[in-house]
Amino acid sequence: MGFSKSIALDDKKIGGSAISEPVRTERSLAEVAFVEKLKSGDPAAFEQLVNRYSSEIYGLLYRIMKDPEEAKDITQETFLRAYRAISKFRGEASVKTWLYRIAINQSRNRYRWWQRRKKDKTVSLDDSPSGIERPLSEVVPGNSLTPEQDALRREQGAMLESAIAELPEHFREAVVLCDVQGFAYEEIADILEINIGTVKSRISRGRRELRDKLKDI
Repeated sequence: MGFSKSIALDDKKIGGSAISEPVRTERSLAEVAFVEKLKSGDPAAFEQLVNRYSSEIYGLLYRIMKDPEEAKDITQETFLRAYRAISKFRGEASVKTWLYRIAINQSRNRYRWWQRRKKDKTVSLDDSPSGIERPLSEVVPGNSLTPEQDALRREQGAMLESAIAELPEHFREAVVLCDVQGFAYEEIADILEINIGTVKSRISRGRRELRDKLKDI
């Protein structure tokens, strides 16, 4: 029962659902047309881009940065960077993968900025940012739970959120992209600009650390 289904903590499952769907190597005609609208400066197309991906990007950044305000700021910065750089988009990856890569790079830049200023803020991931993204503890699936079961599920979900937040940055990025966002290994390699072997290693080690942190649950 519970939150363990949302993250495959068993390394034997690596190679399962996360890579069950092949990555498309060619963009659809609809996406090609959409990118052309973006490149032409069509404001409606950019608004559609923001509406389509802003919640996903925010969810990623919220779990990586551990701070809802930072996540909001970097989400805005991600789309601003995308707007400025869309003319250079070559279509070697999907628009979604490209956006995630920008978001990850911006989160790393912000993290390094805070480190240089000796400021490493930590905010409880059980806090609920208003109106944008619910914490994982509220979205873990359940089936007609009793109030007691629901309370336990939420508590376990909150503990999982906190455990993810405590992972080293490079493990946290890989685990969140794979087990929360649902990207395939090839897509994660593209987003993080690393090889697939490194992706698998980071996910495996990140899951191992999560198992250690959650072993008493």
